[in-house]
Amino acid sequence: MRLQPPPLPPSWPYALRDPLPAPESVAGAELPGLPGRWRLERAPGLDLGGAGTDLGEAFGRGGVLRAGDVVLRPYRRGGLVRHLNRGLYAGPGRFRREYLVHRALWAAGVPTVEPLGWAHRRRGWGWEGVCLTRHAEGLPWPRAWDRAPEVPGQLRTLLEALSAWGLWSPDLNATNILVAPSGMIVALDWDRAGWAPGPGLMARYRERLGRSLVKLGAPPSLISSL
Repeated sequence: MRLQPPPLPPSWPYALRDPLPAPESVAGAELPGLPGRWRLERAPGLDLGGAGTDLGEAFGRGGVLRAGDVVLRPYRRGGLVRHLNRGLYAGPGRFRREYLVHRALWAAGVPTVEPLGWAHRRRGWGWEGVCLTRHAEGLPWPRAWDRAPEVPGQLRTLLEALSAWGLWSPDLNATNILVAPSGMIVALDWDRAGWAPGPGLMARYRERLGRSLVKLGAPPSLISSL
């Protein structure tokens, strides 16, 4: 998949945002709640002061921290491999890739959190990484099934837009959809996402989301609404 986005489709449904400034590179940085020294690529002037506290409401593989209005998500492996290797990768490219894709999505006006940077360090035979984003208030969608009837319509708009743009995000499942107090959705976690234009993306998104909804016990009417 490509890192450079193609032109936006003519009928793009979102208002564009100002592009983010280039990140600052900091060697030997300390991250709240993640002991040790890191190479940090951060938004200019980003304040990481204060202790990191566990973001208890987060779904997924755990270990997500919050420091002020910054969320720090360490990269963690899933599936059976997590029992052998919890968080080491062959190189830092995967972490950088998510940040670059996320920046492009933010500038395009996609309903997502603001990307603030990424960090990495060598550990043993591999690399550890951390994704930094702005904190957003809200509930994970699975905890708001009965109070957010407008979510399926917003999700269809998002998936149709991403499909038309040729963007495939394999981790776009129900637990990565946040419902803000306003009722608007916020999509989280763009790990392994990239541009792969071609037919069938919308069907793949629906199939991926459908599996997630069934696994989480969503109401059948909600599943069929997508």
